[in-house]
Amino acid sequence: AITLNAAISALGKAGQWEQAMQLCNSMLQCMLELDTITFCSAINACDNGGEWEMALHLFSVMTQGKVELDSITCNAAICACEKADEGDMALRLLSSTMQSKVELDRVVFNAVISTYEKCSRWEKALQFPGSMGQTGIKFD
Repeated sequence: AITLNAAISALGKAGQWEQAMQLCNSMLQCMLELDTITFCSAINACDNGGEWEMALHLFSVMTQGKVELDSITCNAAICACEKADEGDMALRLLSSTMQSKVELDRVVFNAVISTYEKCSRWEKALQFPGSMGQTGIKFD
């Protein structure tokens, strides 16, 4: 699966999100398990291809399955929201991730703040310092 994950990542960087998704489907057909790295690579591929809805669908599939969610994958999904000017969706992702006990880092919170800034909704970004404090993350 390591080689296939690398291929999905390379396809994503080349903007070939459809081919990346086809490779994921091929992995499933061959009974290969999609892991956190596979999902993160596929989410990034969709994000790079401007397919934020597909990226969020993958994130949803990941959270409903038995694949371990991590802050890197959460950040990838939030970045897809940022590129699509979907600040409220980014906030919902952050909230659901916080409830799932995933250990978040500054990068995730910064991505949500950046999303609101891009959407010209800076006042929403002001609520995040309190949320960060609740998780034990220190300001930088």
